[in-house]
Amino acid sequence: MVRAADRPARYSVWRQEKPRRGGRSGGQLSGLDRDRITEVSVRLLDAEGLAKFSMRRLAAELNVTAMSVYWYVDTKDDLLELALDAAYGEMELPDPTAADVDWRAQLRELAEQYRAVLVRHPWVSPLVGRYLNIGPNHLAFSRVVQQVVRRTGLPLHRLTSTISAVFQFVYGYGTLEGHFDTRSATLGMSRDEYFRHAVAEVSETPACAEVLQESRELMEARGGDTVEEMMERDFTYALDLLIAGIEALVERG
Repeated sequence: MVRAADRPARYSVWRQEKPRRGGRSGGQLSGLDRDRITEVSVRLLDAEGLAKFSMRRLAAELNVTAMSVYWYVDTKDDLLELALDAAYGEMELPDPTAADVDWRAQLRELAEQYRAVLVRHPWVSPLVGRYLNIGPNHLAFSRVVQQVVRRTGLPLHRLTSTISAVFQFVYGYGTLEGHFDTRSATLGMSRDEYFRHAVAEVSETPACAEVLQESRELMEARGGDTVEEMMERDFTYALDLLIAGIEALVERG
């Protein structure tokens, strides 16, 4: 019996040389290939969430046996890592080498696209950091981020901190927004209906009502008739603050 401690450590699906084998005749198994398996994995994760995802569920969706899937991937972790990188591949990355392009505009573009991925696929944020994230799409995203931030004029030893400030903010904002949308959908409500429901529930709790009353002025001053407008306004202004901070530090030298 092989003990867990004796098993080789798993690093990344991108470091494995799993052959993309076909069936006994040499053809593909029921039309399967790794790209199709990844595509269906993303669709299942979007529809049912991370907790319900399994090799067996994926095989049923593909209308094949679970063993057929194992011809292309070794574990569920492999599937999740492939799906994660596929989500990164949905972003249209700007060209940081283009002439006369403002780094501010490109940084905003990257932040907005990353946020959109996190909101569109709420399962992405729990997977970020779980894996090495060395898939081709994530590496392309990371490279462009580094190239854009290099053009800010900040010293080299400050660039990783700058990237963290911007994209960890986006990660947190997009993650919470994705949770909000998931909760709304679970309750069968729109964003605005769930927001009004949540405020009404909190207002009836004495300990929360006082805090809500204190924050009402801030919420009203923020403006926006819909949740989408409020979230867009908050995100845009927070990103403006970060960019203004970068500009101030560059000017300070």
